[in-house]
This record gives sequence, structure tokens and C-alpha cells, in this order.
Amino acid sequence: MEERARAFYEEMRSRRTVREFSDTAIPQKIIEYAIRTAGSAPSGANKQPWFFVAINDSKTKEKIRIAAEKEEKAFYAGKAGEEWLRDLAHLGTDEHKPFLETAPWLIVVFQQNYAINPDTGKRSKNYYIHESVGLACGLLIASLHHAGLATLTHTPSPMNFLRDLLSRPKNERAVMIIVAGYPDDHAMVPDITRKALEEIAEFK
Repeated sequence: MEERARAFYEEMRSRRTVREFSDTAIPQKIIEYAIRTAGSAPSGANKQPWFFVAINDSKTKEKIRIAAEKEEKAFYAGKAGEEWLRDLAHLGTDEHKPFLETAPWLIVVFQQNYAINPDTGKRSKNYYIHESVGLACGLLIASLHHAGLATLTHTPSPMNFLRDLLSRPKNERAVMIIVAGYPDDHAMVPDITRKALEEIAEFK
């Protein structure tokens, strides 16, 4: 058990966010299994308050990029505030998001703020929505990395345009876009470090 735990840690610690993607095609089956893995996450009252829209279509990706960059332009023009922009500076990000078109797959993650019975149309509550969807996203990213793909979590603000563009119901709200594919041959990643165990955990 210890060896398996260590091996998984070593695999996951090699994960890095990539912003330059190759347009090399990725089989849909890989994305399907990653989403199945995400759907296995624990959730409040087992309500599974998530929905994933996986996009490979180039025209849809283009529309998403245009809408996202409109929001990002306002963000980097000052909407984010000086402190936030200062904290982002070392990552070299800006309002240009070519990866939204270049990468073969975009996975838009939606949280379902309440459930709707498909037969009656009646509403019912979902519980611990943010926590549940966060757990599912973590498993999705881990699964994609395990399959050998690079990922990027992209969160344009606001993201209401995604619900409209992808024709999702009003009970859903987009929480992130997970970009997935192979890194470009010239992709660069920031030289970052992770906090040591004693900085993030305590054992009693």
C-alpha cells in the first residue's frame, strides 16, 4: 500500500499546468473514461450535482475563445485589481487564450444548483454542491494526467456565456473549462515549487 501511495504521489507531483497545446487529436474514449472517473466522486447525499460538456468541434471552440477573451480583456484591463494582477505576473498570462482553439478538447464543468426530475419537471435540492463538484474536478484532472495528457484549468469571469452557448438549462452554472491535450513541442511551464508536507498538514 505504501509503495502504491508513493508511486501515485510521484506521478501526480509531475503534473504541471500547460498553456501551449498541440492540436494533435486525442481519441474521445480517453475523455469519456476521464469523465466517468470524475463522475465517481463522492457528493452530498449522492446527488452528483455535476455535468460535463466535452467539446472537440472547432467552430464551438472558436466561439468559446471569442467570448472568453472578451471577459479576459476586461479582467486584465483592471477588473481583477492590482494585487491579483501582480500575483499573476510571474505566470506570464494575459487576455489572449489561443489554447481554447488549439487544444483538441475542452471540458466545460457545470454545477447543478438544484436537480430537476426529467419526468415531472419538479425541483429538488442538491447538497454540498461546491465541495462535490470540486472533488469531481480533482478526479478529472488526475485521470487526464494519468492518461498522459496535459491540462489547464481556465476560469473566465463571468462564465454565464458558456451556459447559453452550450444550451445548458438554467439550473446549471459553469465553474471551469478544463483544457486537455498534448503539450506543444515548445511549451514552457513556470518554475514553481509546492509547499512542504509540514506546511500543509499536521499529524496528532
